[in-house]
Amino acid sequence: MRRGPCGAIARGSISASIEHSGELSIGDARVVLRTYERYSVTGSNRVTLSVTILAVGDRLEVALTTSGGSEALFFTINTFGESAFMDKAVEAIDTFA
Repeated sequence: MRRGPCGAIARGSISASIEHSGELSIGDARVVLRTYERYSVTGSNRVTLSVTILAVGDRLEVALTTSGGSEALFFTINTFGESAFMDKAVEAIDTFA
């Protein structure tokens, strides 16, 4: 998977690292999960990106989720880092597709 979008996400930021990696399969269904973390200079904090890829037969679905990046206690503000991480992931997937 390193040559696909998941590898491109890790290479897309100098501070990005894979924090979790998992794969499951049942019959012809396969799930790949990658969780990345990186430092957001804009927000001065760390953000995470979870990538879930489900392949069943010749069908492929991808789900992306970002989290972190907020400095507020009760609500989310300053999501620039999350948005930038999501944009990098979408760009990697679009390039792969």
